[in-house]
Amino acid sequence: MSEQKEAQTPAEEVVDDPREIRLAKREALLEAGRMPYGHAFQRTHHAAQLNDLYADLENGATTEDEVVVAGRIMAKRDQGKIIFIVIRDSGVDLQLFCRINALGEDPFAQMKDLDVGDWIGARGTMMRTRRGQLSVAVTTFELLSKSIRPLPEKFHGLSDKELRYRQRYVDLVMNPDVRATFVKRFKIVSAIRSYMEQQDFYEVETPMLQAIMGGANAKPFVTHHNALDRDFYLRIATELPLKRLLVGGFERVFEIGRVFRNEGMDPYHNPEFTTMEAYQAFSDLEGMMQLTEGVIQAAALHACGGLKVTYQGQEIDLSGSWPRKTMVELATEGAGEDVSFDRSLEELRAIAHAHGVAFQEQWGKGKLISEIFEEVAEDKLIQPVFVTDHPVEVSPLAKKKPEDPNVTDRFELYICGHEYANAFNELNDPVDQSQRFHAEVAAKDYDDEAMGYDADYIRALEYGMPPAGGVGIGIDRLVMLLTDSASIRDVLLFPHMRDEAPSTNEA
Repeated sequence: MSEQKEAQTPAEEVVDDPREIRLAKREALLEAGRMPYGHAFQRTHHAAQLNDLYADLENGATTEDEVVVAGRIMAKRDQGKIIFIVIRDSGVDLQLFCRINALGEDPFAQMKDLDVGDWIGARGTMMRTRRGQLSVAVTTFELLSKSIRPLPEKFHGLSDKELRYRQRYVDLVMNPDVRATFVKRFKIVSAIRSYMEQQDFYEVETPMLQAIMGGANAKPFVTHHNALDRDFYLRIATELPLKRLLVGGFERVFEIGRVFRNEGMDPYHNPEFTTMEAYQAFSDLEGMMQLTEGVIQAAALHACGGLKVTYQGQEIDLSGSWPRKTMVELATEGAGEDVSFDRSLEELRAIAHAHGVAFQEQWGKGKLISEIFEEVAEDKLIQPVFVTDHPVEVSPLAKKKPEDPNVTDRFELYICGHEYANAFNELNDPVDQSQRFHAEVAAKDYDDEAMGYDADYIRALEYGMPPAGGVGIGIDRLVMLLTDSASIRDVLLFPHMRDEAPSTNEA
């Protein structure tokens, strides 16, 4: 019978051996002097390359072209003297066509003992079956890593969300769309970095451990430094170290890095997440709007191929220059009445109460306006919009607007009802900044997210920081948008999870 006819004969899918049998196979290999976990393996091609190189190979054709490939076994079908094996290599599948006549009896018997999940390397020649399946006709193979635990059943895969997040390594194997999401994430981060470098920004690294929490209002994680015998905070933002570099003469700096906030978890929040913060001397809020548009549009073009994306059923247009609206305008529209500094404190409290906003007696007008905006306007902001003129009370690091001391030169970018970026005309007056730090410290009596007093940062400002614009962009949320992911945990390789229940069947 010819190879081509054999290739058309139906083959039986091999049932995966359970963990106990696989462990016994491992022991048998060791006893026979065969190592179940190999060393470096030199391959000549990836599966994707072979698909491209032999795209025109006709059905039923064979070649003398020898290749060396490697991958994880994803399927195995035994047809007596022929075994069909599908390996997955960097997300692409390739069939191995294995005959007893080509391999010899002992190697063929060893191949029969292979399990789905094993990693193997193989040498052979390129062919295409009469059914049109590009294959490698194997002449020799090598076990590179024995899989002890069976993969989930192929047709149902790994479907439990919690299990998928906890066992991301299996999720990536069984769900190709998950792998595609993270490949796109890599492209997004690469595009952001490339765009920033094209704009002449220097990428820098700042400390993860900080003596004083600052740069944002958030609850920190606290850790103890043994050598210095003092507590430090995992950074909640990279802002203050980056702005020190402006004082030192670096005019354009950015950092892509992890920040940590000891707060709750929901579809848009994880205790550790990735931001890109950038600061540009002699720029302003308008410059930061242009930079933000450029960064996000570059990421969308590189990862999605265009500027119109669909997120959870809604088409989002990222093209052009995005509109600007003030927080007071939007809060007023959402509440159906004037929400501004012209209203009395009691009137603003009444509006807050009417819309279910819980407030504290210590809050001033600015904080109330901000909270009302979040309740009545945020979720209506679907297309990209820069929300400007944030109250001073909730913007301790931004410059006041010269024409209105109640608000600052600050914007937040909203898309699909969520914040994606935050930017300021950076405050560079050390006296004003010192007063605001003191106000933050005083607020700690009722606000455990208030910043500390950073005396060194004030000292840096006293040496003189040039006028500057600064922006922070949430990388995880941007990846969610560009991959149409409903939860931040879908775009984090290893999201935080509650403790796993102890297993009773482990070896």
